[in-house]
Amino acid sequence: MLHSPNFSGGPPIQLHENKSGILAQLLDYRFERPGHFQAGLVVFGVSLFSMVAAFGTVNDAGLADITQQQVVEQLALPDQSVNEDPSQSFLHEERVQRGDTVTGLLQRLGIDDPAAVGFLKGNATAQNLFRQLGPGKNLTARTGAQGELQTLVFPLNGGKDQALVVERGPDGFSASEQTLALETQVVMKSAEVRYSLFGASDAAGIPDAVATQLADIFGGDIDFHRDLRKGDRFAVIYESVNYLGRPIRTGRILAAEFVNNGKTYRAAWFADPAGGENSSGYYTADGKNIRKAFLRSPLEFSRITSGFSTARFHPILQKWRAHKGIDYGAPVGTRVKATGDGVVEHVGVQGGYGKVVILRHQSRYTTLYGHLSAFAPGLRKGSRVGQGDVIGFVGATGMASGPHLHYEFRVSDMHQNPLAMALPGAPPLLPRQLGLFRAQTAAPLARLDLIRGFNLAQAD
Repeated sequence: MLHSPNFSGGPPIQLHENKSGILAQLLDYRFERPGHFQAGLVVFGVSLFSMVAAFGTVNDAGLADITQQQVVEQLALPDQSVNEDPSQSFLHEERVQRGDTVTGLLQRLGIDDPAAVGFLKGNATAQNLFRQLGPGKNLTARTGAQGELQTLVFPLNGGKDQALVVERGPDGFSASEQTLALETQVVMKSAEVRYSLFGASDAAGIPDAVATQLADIFGGDIDFHRDLRKGDRFAVIYESVNYLGRPIRTGRILAAEFVNNGKTYRAAWFADPAGGENSSGYYTADGKNIRKAFLRSPLEFSRITSGFSTARFHPILQKWRAHKGIDYGAPVGTRVKATGDGVVEHVGVQGGYGKVVILRHQSRYTTLYGHLSAFAPGLRKGSRVGQGDVIGFVGATGMASGPHLHYEFRVSDMHQNPLAMALPGAPPLLPRQLGLFRAQTAAPLARLDLIRGFNLAQAD
């Protein structure tokens, strides 16, 4: 039996060793003397804790009797010498940034080789590296362990898949132009138009060259100057030409879909190996030629500054007169394309038109392109041109108040509004071509179905 003092001045409380008895007496005490229960419980708790602590204490006096012995052992360290294998090499890749210099790029590529730098500066072939150092290009270099250059590969301009290759040999460095080992990958992308076609393509990671092709394909049905709407959607299946897993240029669009103002347009590329009529081009799923005989516009993208009108105040002549064409405002040097297949009827200077090109198409149609700054190289009277071929460049020659293109469309020498008239279509596929067409286009059109309705751009 334990005794606990009674802080109220009464006799000690008897605490039985039985835990339930202790608890019962404490509870009884709480009801009898509520004002003093808390203090007594605290003291009891301290005493109980002291007992527990006492029971838990170990007498460690015997530890001094244990014999201690110090053991020293020599451990062999692993070999940490640097592996200087002369055959070891490292592959580096860098993308050219705006403002980059050859010296800065070589440093980022890990090249520490004065002999290589001297060769690049002194070799005539290697000078292409300095002349064609354009932003966005990828350089690939292989170096040794000490930064010595072994090989350097730099893609060249010209669209021939050529590259400048600098190599270290037993007798020093050599430079040559070689054909790149390329691979073609099929890419699927879709996007939604919010502000412009190029804005949507940029948000979806679609190259500008693909967006330009898209405008060319559907240019006969969609006027990309006036008809584009917020919420329009498009999807493209196109080829990406890669080198070492990196895209260096885009290939052809294999299939495309454009939903403009709720109306869907679809096209797939077809090439007939037998050649002949309709040997290649873009067609609808049922074999109709998507291409019209004429494009809606001779410029890829611009703004209309003056439309077709029977009465317009001329800014230079300062009087009212008919304006029998369409004026497109665009910077000097913008490419001007032939809106249809034809033959050059006139190329030169003609009155208020300034530098002008006139094309004749299918005997009864003619198109005129005025105020040009220059003509396409080699263009002359009698030359044959295809739809979309560049025939000149925007300027301000003749009676022009500023840089723009004046475009006219005539049928049997009568001026027509090219934005309002129904353009003639191109011939469809021949019956013998339909089976081959379906076989060629089945896969690209199926891929369009896979990504329909998805906006891979995910732009804010």
